[in-house]
Amino acid sequence: MFTGIVEGTAKVSALARDSSKGRSLHMTIDLGKKSAGLSAGQSVAIDGVCLTVTRRLARGRCTFDVIGQTARLTSLGLLKKGDSLNIERSMKANARIEGHFVLGHVDGTGKVMRIQKKKDESVITINVPKKIADELVTRGSVAINGVSMTVAQKSKCAIRVCVIPHTLDITNLGALSAGDVVNVETDILAKYAHAPKLPK
Repeated sequence: MFTGIVEGTAKVSALARDSSKGRSLHMTIDLGKKSAGLSAGQSVAIDGVCLTVTRRLARGRCTFDVIGQTARLTSLGLLKKGDSLNIERSMKANARIEGHFVLGHVDGTGKVMRIQKKKDESVITINVPKKIADELVTRGSVAINGVSMTVAQKSKCAIRVCVIPHTLDITNLGALSAGDVVNVETDILAKYAHAPKLPK
């Protein structure tokens, strides 16, 4: 469980693909100080995707395995060595919940259509599949690359989020350009509200 309050970014220091296993990935991420206290078996949200640490290496590096389905359904399948990823450690039960409940179970990807940069914010328009749009509401919560955001505006297959300079500085949202693919996770309450009803 996460809150969407990203602690910073980290770079992919090594990446290997195994095409024989449905394009699964094996990657090493340089977490630096954010690796403090981490051990194999613990969870980290990587660009909003909940992954398990498989090995703790020297100098703050950790390895993660990404199964083929996750690689296909999220932006992790497009990763390259050197890419910057948003990092969030799992939440503590006795900590403040500053964002919203984020599971790290990404619902799909969206494509950045437009970025309007203003003095005190950037407005990002993201095209999303209708199934994802149906689970989003204006002024509701959404996680974009693992970052807890508020849906400022919604249309049939697009949403707009407004990002403050601080968030742009400490996450990879500040490096987005039109055409980039982002991970999208809808709010957990919306998932249950739109779940198919079982026959009586």
